[in-house]
Amino acid sequence: MAGNGKRLRVLILGGTSEARRLAEVVARFAGIDAVLSYAGRTENPAPPPIPYRVGGFGGRDGLVAYLRAERIDRVVDATHPFAAQMSRNAVAACAATGTPLLALERAPWRPVDGDLWIDVDTLDEAADALGETPRKVFLGIGRLHLDVFARRPQHDYLVRLVDPPRGELPLPHVRVIVARGPFDVAGDQAMLERHGSEVVVAKNAGGTAAVAKIAAARALGLPVVMVRRPRIQPRPAVETVAAVMRWLGHEVPAEGAERGV
Repeated sequence: MAGNGKRLRVLILGGTSEARRLAEVVARFAGIDAVLSYAGRTENPAPPPIPYRVGGFGGRDGLVAYLRAERIDRVVDATHPFAAQMSRNAVAACAATGTPLLALERAPWRPVDGDLWIDVDTLDEAADALGETPRKVFLGIGRLHLDVFARRPQHDYLVRLVDPPRGELPLPHVRVIVARGPFDVAGDQAMLERHGSEVVVAKNAGGTAAVAKIAAARALGLPVVMVRRPRIQPRPAVETVAAVMRWLGHEVPAEGAERGV
């Protein structure tokens, strides 16, 4: 608790499966009054077992106002590793308000034997790395930045999205698969083979929910254009829900916190 018997007010910045697991764990503790914030990029997210909100805060100043108005005691940044602006806003807003901040951060993927990675820093570099010769490309990057690849229209793109696209996508040659993860290696390998994919483009999200496409590319001997994570200011970070719970003053069995109870 936050002292004097007050429930600890916690803001969880979500958008990942880890944020969902954290919400499910904190819901079991009467001393924690938490709210989960979704960015709103996925339609109809499954309601968590704690109060939640959808949408942005209005930048750094909007988040400052929210933290003060809601009397937030702690902030957990469990956003996607590529939601860099939200994470930067969290660092700045927590510094401005004196609110303790902890990042729940997935370990990045590391190449292993058999991986054929082409490491790049940006999606623009990823598009350039595909080369001039037409190729069949699986874009495992979500829907937000597909327009980056529109300047490479010679390629035949395969895109997997959580929600059906609204309107035409900005790619002249594109096939869409609508599916919600997590995915398994066998399924992703079959998908890549079925569509004749020759190269995979991925963002280094880390974790287990999206790693199947990387393992599938390895099994098929396909190159992966891997976009490195954006840099965020130094901040305290942990990799497990159990570690977040210790920071919030509660011990939970590691297996219970990590299995998505």
